[in-house]
Amino acid sequence: MSSDELASESYKTQKTREKLKKYLEKIDEQVTQAALDRKSREIHRWIARQAPNRLPLKKKDISLFDANQNPAKHSTRINSLYNKLQIQIDEKYHKSS
Repeated sequence: MSSDELASESYKTQKTREKLKKYLEKIDEQVTQAALDRKSREIHRWIARQAPNRLPLKKKDISLFDANQNPAKHSTRINSLYNKLQIQIDEKYHKSS
């Protein structure tokens, strides 16, 4: 057998593949516009129910990108944690150097 040839699948693997294929086809049949609309309504209701538990973020500026779509700068806390972690990694893995 050359490296380009693959071994044939076992009977068990073939049966499992067919079972999985049928299962995925069944799931695909269940994804209808009505089912999507129903799930959308459920999500909206869940969000509405959770509204009283939300915290207002009026004073907090949360941004992953600036106006030019560049990554936002890390906070000083994140930078501090990163530096501590880097020191720990250096001490653990570069001790013997």
